[in-house]
Amino acid sequence: MASPKNQNTAAAARRAKLDEARRKERARERRSRIITITAAVVVVAGLVAGGGYLMSAADEQDKAEEQARTSPVTGEKSWDDLTQEHVQTPVDYPMNPPVGGDHNPVWMNCDADVYTEAIPNENAVHSLEHGAVWVTYNDKAKESDVKALSERVARTPYSLMSPVKDQKDPLMLSAWGKQLTVKSATDARVAQFFTKYVQGAQTPEPGAACSGGVAK
Repeated sequence: MASPKNQNTAAAARRAKLDEARRKERARERRSRIITITAAVVVVAGLVAGGGYLMSAADEQDKAEEQARTSPVTGEKSWDDLTQEHVQTPVDYPMNPPVGGDHNPVWMNCDADVYTEAIPNENAVHSLEHGAVWVTYNDKAKESDVKALSERVARTPYSLMSPVKDQKDPLMLSAWGKQLTVKSATDARVAQFFTKYVQGAQTPEPGAACSGGVAK
């Protein structure tokens, strides 16, 4: 068994990796915003007059991200007092996909993992316990939405994606105790859900591993 010191070091390394991924994602989005705003400013008033506006707009976006973390996600469902026992048997969850409850002792790898086949609920719930966001879809989901969401997951540590054929809605996002249905990948609530719940305050075991588990 790893010593507490080694466990803390590993958790710190995973946290650093997640923070770096978030920093790169913010930087990428910030560059895209600045490029878009710059083009508009050139047309309207020229680069010189627009320079201050560019930075102001970027700062406003940073404030918007902070608000996303602290504001409720419109339309989400929440569950409290979820059990967390490790079990070796199948679990009959009251929601589909499940957002918490008893689960397998081994988590599903959730280090930006995109699965094209169904995965065991019991392993996926363990991933949620570690602070992952789980994106799921059924046969009615549009191919373009599946592609866009898979690209987001593929660049986001502490997230995973898989098909769930019998879920009620085409596109759903789940975190521990939280679930959201969206109609498209462009829904603004997708970004908010990721911002708020990837290693968010709802996480029972923040910093726990998302690699070294079950892979398919």
